Amino acid sequence: MSSRRTITLTVNGNGHTTEVDVRTLLSDLLRHDFGLTGTHVGCEQGACGACTVLVDGRAVRSCLILTPEVDGASIETIEGVADAQGLHPVQAALLGEHGMQCGFCTAGIVMSLVAARRAGVPADEAKTEVLGGHLCRCTGYVNIRAAVDIAWNLTGTSVSVGR
Repeated sequence: MSSRRTITLTVNGNGHTTEVDVRTLLSDLLRHDFGLTGTHVGCEQGACGACTVLVDGRAVRSCLILTPEVDGASIETIEGVADAQGLHPVQAALLGEHGMQCGFCTAGIVMSLVAARRAGVPADEAKTEVLGGHLCRCTGYVNIRAAVDIAWNLTGTSVSVGR
């Protein structure tokens, strides 16, 4: 039995067909093969949430997913969240509220919050249940929680941020 398999997937709107070792993790495929290094690998056990990406709109830990499991799937990483009009409201709120410091956990938090916001999860639930699945050692979550309240009140899918 071959340990290689050809898979087809869409990453941030771009189609890919690639041959992978069946033991390759999604996080490794994204980082090493596709150069999408915004997906961070922290604990490699799914506990910290830094590697969170969206698979068919659902937030998943990419360090726990083998690449054959995403054959035919649509993947969204932090690199695909902002659009030509500006930052996603979650990104804009985190920036405005200083809800990030070292930034290591930020991409995973953004991806989980984006999925929750799209799914209509109430802000209070996002602040407890969604953020409860992420480890941030820098912020103490106060500013991140404030950013959730702001992001949930913003309309639209992108926000222009002046610098």
